[in-house]
Amino acid sequence: MNRNKKWKLVDLTQEIYEGNSIYPIHQRTFIFVNKTHQQSKDATGSRLGFSARNLLMSEHCATHSDAVWEYKEDGATIDKMPLEHFWGDAICLDLTFVPEDRYIEPEDLEKALANSGLTIEKGDIVLMYTGAWERHFNKLTDKDIGNPILGYIGRDEYQLVYTGLSEAGAEWLAQKGVMNIGIDSPAIDHPDDLGFSGHWVCGKYDISNTENLCNLDKVVNKRFLYVGLPLKIRAGSGSPIRAVALLEE
Repeated sequence: MNRNKKWKLVDLTQEIYEGNSIYPIHQRTFIFVNKTHQQSKDATGSRLGFSARNLLMSEHCATHSDAVWEYKEDGATIDKMPLEHFWGDAICLDLTFVPEDRYIEPEDLEKALANSGLTIEKGDIVLMYTGAWERHFNKLTDKDIGNPILGYIGRDEYQLVYTGLSEAGAEWLAQKGVMNIGIDSPAIDHPDDLGFSGHWVCGKYDISNTENLCNLDKVVNKRFLYVGLPLKIRAGSGSPIRAVALLEE
């Protein structure tokens, strides 16, 4: 069987590169040379040179999933979480109608679900398409538009302006039995919410969330197979992932 005739694959993953947009409390991304082809040849005397680079980055760099342990001290680390949190049946809801200056509430999720013609089944992964990635990604500013409480300065709009779940909205999803809540912005929480309500609810229900997705416009209002497996980082608080959607042709 030619699997490419059965499935259409949609890449939902942002790039990892030096200087990529990162939530301000996390380590900035640096990439530097380990060995060039010529250095490798010189070291081994071989006709074949090997090139390699080193990465210094956060477990929460670019498109990533969180371990429950990140926001719950006795929660599972990323290497201990069942893989069912990171792959399986999924739907994507269109929440682009929610303004960035307010939270995603249960009634918004109910409206989006009704508009999609889909249902949420226990064990589903639910992705939220807000349009934040298209609107703001990597649009840098030189102005001090930081958060005076946390001391963020000079951040790009993508890290500052987006909608996110209220506590009630997160509860609405969790009570439906979802395994993972995904979004196309830096966090499932609203940037004004320093109580981090979405993460707090994920900890309460021992579920994951996935942030910095992209291309959700290509899967919105669809049901599909989602795969976003984390690296098996011992005692990890999260992991970058390669998130994809598989749509049956």
